[in-house]
Amino acid sequence: MRVMVLVKATEDSEKGVFPEAWTSQMMAAMGRFNDALRAAGILVMADGLQPSSAGKRIAFDGVGRSIIDGPFPLPSELVAGFWLWDVKDMDEAVAWAKRCPNPMPGPCEIEIRPLHDLHAPD
Repeated sequence: MRVMVLVKATEDSEKGVFPEAWTSQMMAAMGRFNDALRAAGILVMADGLQPSSAGKRIAFDGVGRSIIDGPFPLPSELVAGFWLWDVKDMDEAVAWAKRCPNPMPGPCEIEIRPLHDLHAPD
C-alpha cells in the first residue's frame, strides 16, 4: 500500500527561519532516517516544500477560476514536506513515522494518508 506522509507546517516553517545548529543536526538525522527507509525498500520519494508565501491556490467555482497568492493562513493546516512510502499496511507506516526525528524545532505533527489504488486489478 502506498501512503503519503505529510509533515505539517508550523509558524517557524512558514517564516523559513530555523536555528542554524538545529538545521544541520536535523538534516543529518533526517538523512539517516531516509537512508533507513531506502534500505528497507519503503521510500519512493521525499521532499520539503517552500513556505506558502511562494505558493498559489486556484479556487474553482463551476467554470470560474480565481488565483489566491500565498502566504496562506493557519500554518498548522499547511504542509511543509512529504514522503511517499510503499508499506505493507498502515501499522508499518505508523511504526516508521514514530521512528522519524522531529522535523521541526518545536512541536509538530506528521499525518499519514493512504493513496487510492487506481491501478488495482478488478
